[in-house]
Amino acid sequence: MRQPQPWVNEANVALVTDLYELTMLQAYWHERMQGRAVFSLFFRRLPARRNYMVACGTGDVLDYLETLHFSSESLDYLAGLGRFSHDFLRWLADFRFTGDVHSVPEGTPVFPNEPLLQVEAPIAQAQLVESYLMNQVHLQTVLASKASRVITAARGRPVVDFGLRRMHGSDAGVRGVRAYYVAGLAATSNVLAGQIYGMPVTGTMAHSYIQAHEDELHAFRAFTELYPDTTLLVDTYDTLEGVRRVIRLKEELGEAFRVSAIRLDSGDLAQLAAESRELLDAAGLTDVQIVVSGGLSEEKVAEILDRGAPVDGFGVGTHMGVSEDEPTLDLAYKLTEYEGVGRLKRSPGKATLPGRKQIFRIEQHGRALRDVIGRHDEEHPGRPLLRTVMRQGRRTPEGEASLDAARELAADERGRLPDRILALPAAAKPYPVEISSALQAYTDQTLRRLEAAEAPDP
Repeated sequence: MRQPQPWVNEANVALVTDLYELTMLQAYWHERMQGRAVFSLFFRRLPARRNYMVACGTGDVLDYLETLHFSSESLDYLAGLGRFSHDFLRWLADFRFTGDVHSVPEGTPVFPNEPLLQVEAPIAQAQLVESYLMNQVHLQTVLASKASRVITAARGRPVVDFGLRRMHGSDAGVRGVRAYYVAGLAATSNVLAGQIYGMPVTGTMAHSYIQAHEDELHAFRAFTELYPDTTLLVDTYDTLEGVRRVIRLKEELGEAFRVSAIRLDSGDLAQLAAESRELLDAAGLTDVQIVVSGGLSEEKVAEILDRGAPVDGFGVGTHMGVSEDEPTLDLAYKLTEYEGVGRLKRSPGKATLPGRKQIFRIEQHGRALRDVIGRHDEEHPGRPLLRTVMRQGRRTPEGEASLDAARELAADERGRLPDRILALPAAAKPYPVEISSALQAYTDQTLRRLEAAEAPDP
């Protein structure tokens, strides 16, 4: 019998969940618990090398919620596990998400304990989606945040994604590009992601193409005959000799020479860029740009520019594609309200705040000063960040925001951050996040109620 293919699609995505979500669903169903719940998705602390995170992934979450259902094949598989009753599986056959989602816009800088999104729905619906929501928001927020740092380091020069081959699977390779696009990357080498997200694709040659020819100049000559305005990779054998061969090609072709750039991929990139620029300029090739790649991180990009290297663009791969220095985020999805009553955890290091919330960003002269987490219905100074992006299982106009809009918002919001937060090193003074007096009072009230309920009988 042919095995199912290991690809996630609309027919099987409902099973992209942890088993305990389904066992809890059956328990809710069995107990007839159908009350409305609020779950909050947030992270508890910043990674050590991050001053902020860039919220991303909500668009894919909304796609999932709008189409979520259990196919007959998925239900047959669950029946075969022997854990679920026939009546419960019949109930699952009609399962749809009918709740509301409140989210910060994609591209927004966010900080610890702030809800990136809140799900408000019948408890079984809000519970089931936990694993998928965390998976998508975690991946894209981690990668958008890393890409945002690389873009900051590049100081206005274009950054291109070269990371597909070492990313953690094809799904991450595609959805990661979505996050890069929101963060502001100029282009990607990933052709499928370019098709899906309308992002420019770029790429020319690998070292193997050069090696497959008898000599480097022959390879350059053949490639530019087919692609006249290409970027030539010059470091296969000897970088500066490679640049001289580009100059010789110009002498051969004369006015027909249209090579747009050279790419340096190894060695002391700052020094080689400076020496390459001298050679090109002396030959009159002032319009030929220099692009560098090869093991670049945001710190390496900043170092290259700090040394005054005449670099026009950067190709960044593995360091960004797997967020090598900080690949994880302490993301959590927690129940904060059920049937109108606040819920919280008191666990050490994992305490939560009750109820549905709002984030108020306090700004002065266009720069962010601090955030205040408050109750969703309270009045408070500052710009409210959370918006209703889904109502009764369908996107609202706010939920229809395009990737281009998210990209523009991310650039604008990055420009509002304090310099110490936008900088690459860890800020000596973190960005302040406060709890409103109304939310603190509600938290104290919820704690007192919980303590009274948990008190031993006299």
